[in-house]
Amino acid sequence: MIDFAVIGGGIAGLSAAARLSHLGNVTVLEQEAATGFHASGRSAALFEESYGHPAVVALNRASKAYHETAHGGVLSPRGVMVVGRAADRDAFEADRATLGLEEIGLDEARTMIPVLNPETVAFAGYHPAGWDLDTDLQMQNFIRELRGNGGDIRLRTAPASIVRTGTGWRLEMPEGPLEARILVNAAGAWADTVARLAGIAPKGIVPHRRSIAQLPAPGGHDVASWPMVIGAGETWYAKPDAGRLLVSPADEDPVDPHDAWADEMVLAEGLARYEEMVAEPVTRVLTSWAGLRSFAPDRVLVIGPDPADAHFLWCAGQGGYGFQTAPAASRLLADLAGGTHPDLDPALVAALSPARFAP
Repeated sequence: MIDFAVIGGGIAGLSAAARLSHLGNVTVLEQEAATGFHASGRSAALFEESYGHPAVVALNRASKAYHETAHGGVLSPRGVMVVGRAADRDAFEADRATLGLEEIGLDEARTMIPVLNPETVAFAGYHPAGWDLDTDLQMQNFIRELRGNGGDIRLRTAPASIVRTGTGWRLEMPEGPLEARILVNAAGAWADTVARLAGIAPKGIVPHRRSIAQLPAPGGHDVASWPMVIGAGETWYAKPDAGRLLVSPADEDPVDPHDAWADEMVLAEGLARYEEMVAEPVTRVLTSWAGLRSFAPDRVLVIGPDPADAHFLWCAGQGGYGFQTAPAASRLLADLAGGTHPDLDPALVAALSPARFAP
């Protein structure tokens, strides 16, 4: 019998497994042929500590030092800009207040992003405290930590059944059963599916599709130093990536768990919103994809033991904040699993707990 079986090989499962590997032997079970296959491999990869629900922001801030320093750090400067039309003043002001942006003149904004359309962009706000986050490096750092402590990752592996035993859990799989003292549900879009399989009440975690198109650098510009730019009210966003531009309609359509793909109509509508605010037309889409951002009903992560069974740990509901929050969320999970008093505020720990859904 092992100590921890972690279901899910995305950033949630890998970070949880790495932290738990200091407490006992850990095996990660991933149904796909690679780790980070679904949402974790399709992230826009930005660290912006003020982005999200207040509980998410608290986790972002608790994670920042780790992002900056652990294993040499995973952050590099990017910056964040929000732009709006004349009709978008209220949404622009709300975003500016939430993200702590300074309103800047349009000439300054166009110095940073030369393709902004002076005929449609009426407002711009900016701050430099947005950072590219090297998602692959962060996952590999956690994998090295896990394996350095004797942990294991099994790919193309998913339990057909999960049965509670007197000493823990028995997971039946095609290659044979696995018994674990504690089960960790880090299954992303499939988190409620895994809970039901284990006889645990689901928490209402729903995956939402987020689509992205990759475009050539507009007008042949060098986009490397451009900030990420967001349409007021988060109606679209664009972010430089390896000499190209990632553009998303910031869609958030609830869907069933699946290997997501971009909806062409939704993508076209988002590209039109982006195109309205720039002076260079979209002439070609190089490629497109989609990921699933999975939210609990209150849009807060679900971290900790289930109230019905302390041997079933949740590490789910990351939404679009999995990489941002991973260091603090995984540390909290390991503290709770090991009986260590968390460094986080008790009110935050309670806000993240699965017990908040108990009737």
